[in-house]
Amino acid sequence: MRICRFEQEGEVASGFFQDDQVVPIAAVAEAAGEGLEQDDDLLSFLPHGSQHDVAQRLAEWLVGNESPAAGLAIKDALILTPIPRPNKLLLLAGNYAKHIEEGGENAVERAETYPYVFMKPASTTLNRHGGDIPIPSVSPDNIDWECELGVVMGKRAKGVSEADALGYVAGYTVVNDISDRGFRPNPDRKKRDRDKFFDWQHGKWHDGSCPVGPCIAAPATISDPQNLSLKLSVNGEVHQDASTAMQIFPVAAVIEFLSSFVTLEPGDIISTGTAAGVGHAKGVHLEAGDQVEASIEGIGTLKNTVV
Repeated sequence: MRICRFEQEGEVASGFFQDDQVVPIAAVAEAAGEGLEQDDDLLSFLPHGSQHDVAQRLAEWLVGNESPAAGLAIKDALILTPIPRPNKLLLLAGNYAKHIEEGGENAVERAETYPYVFMKPASTTLNRHGGDIPIPSVSPDNIDWECELGVVMGKRAKGVSEADALGYVAGYTVVNDISDRGFRPNPDRKKRDRDKFFDWQHGKWHDGSCPVGPCIAAPATISDPQNLSLKLSVNGEVHQDASTAMQIFPVAAVIEFLSSFVTLEPGDIISTGTAAGVGHAKGVHLEAGDQVEASIEGIGTLKNTVV
């Protein structure tokens, strides 16, 4: 089951995502004779949500009723960000060895380190499938891509074990962690020891720099989050082609680590780091007009245009 938020004729609703079309959940419920509360909160239909069971039945009805379902589909819906205002938008840095190495550093084994986690301000960085990625005028020349597996929390988690962690997940999505590799505020500044770190961190915060979507795939759809192919292309040229099997810290370990010191809440998004193939490593950066497609197996393709 893959579900999304969409807008049609000014109304926001939830739908079953089918790559090139959306089937409104409410319309499926009516056709199937199921009771359903109108809701554009996708967490309601995912594990731990109040309407998860009915959503599962409706997804199964769709599979067995292709002909009537086709009449319910919408092909021109505006796809929205699946979780519009997560309480926390957490992202990993350096979770794939080859990406660490392409950046000129030495990768380390899991037992020798811990996950590096940073945050983006969700209210201004979140972007939708089909949305424009703006080149920031303050620093336009080093904008880069990062295709990442996003984890959406479905249940409050504090102090959970790695063995139990996936039971707290509502689903999975695609994240493109747009990064400014050359942000240098105040070029005449007095040098301080931590300039490099804060330049890097502030380069993550530009408006619209975190496209997420196009949907959330329920855990039942993703048999193993550590065995998913991911690809990112710009104008049709593939730059990233890897697997989540290459992660240093798997999804469950990241949830255990984070929940050991911060309470994870329903709707929180954890983006689990990117693989090798970023543009900066080869001197290529995003420019206005570029078409960016970030794909993860079992979820879908997140498409954006750079402006």
